[in-house]
Order: sequence, then C-alpha cells, then structure tokens
Amino acid sequence: MSGHSKWAKVKHFKGAIDAKRAKIFAKLSKEISIAAKLAGGDPSMNPRLRMALFKCRGANMPNDNIDRAIKRGTGGGETITYEDLTYEAFGPHGVALLIELSTDNRNRTASEIRSLLTKNGGAIATAGSVSRLFQRKGQIIIARETAAEDAVMEAALEAGAEDFKSDPDGYEILTDAARFEAVHKEIETKGFKAAAAEVTWLPVLPAPMPSARAMEDVTRLIDLLEESDDVKEVHSNAEFTE
Repeated sequence: MSGHSKWAKVKHFKGAIDAKRAKIFAKLSKEISIAAKLAGGDPSMNPRLRMALFKCRGANMPNDNIDRAIKRGTGGGETITYEDLTYEAFGPHGVALLIELSTDNRNRTASEIRSLLTKNGGAIATAGSVSRLFQRKGQIIIARETAAEDAVMEAALEAGAEDFKSDPDGYEILTDAARFEAVHKEIETKGFKAAAAEVTWLPVLPAPMPSARAMEDVTRLIDLLEESDDVKEVHSNAEFTE
C-alpha cells in the first residue's frame, strides 16, 4: 500500500508479512521468476530482479524460495507469458489509485479489478486522469533510531539525492528514478540500512482523509486489491495518519 504516509506504508507492509506471509512470498516468487525470465538470473545485470530481491530481504523471504523462483524463470520450463499493466482508478472519497499488475489473462484481471472497485466505492478512470497526479521517484526510508540526521543528510546529498526530509519517525531520501540504484548503493556503502527502498509512484498532491471512516474505506479497498494474485502494488494519494 503506497499512501502519502511513508511510515504507514512501512508498518503496513511489515504487519502484512506476519498476517499474509504465504501470499506475499508467492507474489515475490512470481515477480522474481518474471524478472529472471525477461533478463536472466544475475541481479547485477537485471535491475528488475535486484528490486525484487531487495523486497525479499525486507520480507525475510528464505533463500531457498528465492533460488527456486530464479530457477523457474531461467530454466526454460515456464510456458506462461505475463503482461505488465497499470490501471488508473478512483477510490472512495475521491482517492486516486495506480494499480500495478502482472497477469497472464488480461480479461480475467480486468473483470476482477473492476468488480472490486465497483463494490467498494471506486471506478476505473480515463487514461491519464490519475497518472498525472503522481511522479516516478526513487524513495529510500531510514528509521531515526538507526542513524543521526546530520550523517544521513550528508550521505544523501553527497550521493546525489534530489531531496532529504526528516520527521519524528526517520528520514526520507528522494532521487530521480534513473539515479535510484546509484544513490541507494552509495548510502548503504556508508553503513545506513534502509527500512524500505524502491522506485515508486509518489503523489504530486496528497489527498487528506477527512475522517477515520474515510481512512477505513480506502484501506479496505487497497487491501482487497492487494489480495489479488495479479496485483503487484497499489499506489494512492491518500494521506494516512496514525
């Protein structure tokens, strides 16, 4: 779930790991296999695979699972062809949603996603009406208790980050999407471990939730969408609070 609150996202993901470990591992295995099939099993030569493996590290996915997924992708036995799609949608309370998917059946996936949206106060949007509300950025999040602010800020700026933000939970480092890997590697080389790091869609103009009920409505829809085997990630411009 990618709401405006980066820490809500991190906490949501870590909580979901415990509650839905098998499904998360299955989705990560699928992404690893797709990435390996498309560009090989060497992470140093395959950016999509490197990103998937970083997410596996965050989810504490066993190495055996990772190795099997890479072998499935590179072994030549997989005959299913997956297609990457991004659906633009509006959810309840006017929240904008970008839904990233990998599917082997476009029609089945379209029907499932439309049904989930319709039953939960959402609808598919016209092309461009939602994507214009987001920007593609590299995002690196570091917990406050793991490092001093001045040291992290200095490392981020020296590595070529676009922006550095600090709040009570920790630090957010933003990069140009094309520079994400270089900046992330440089920061980790200096000893700063990220709580989360990815190239993602960030909202240009967040939409504050007017009430706890509104937050529940949006979160419920996002959770239902992420339950779909075809959905990789859901990005929203909802501004979540604790």
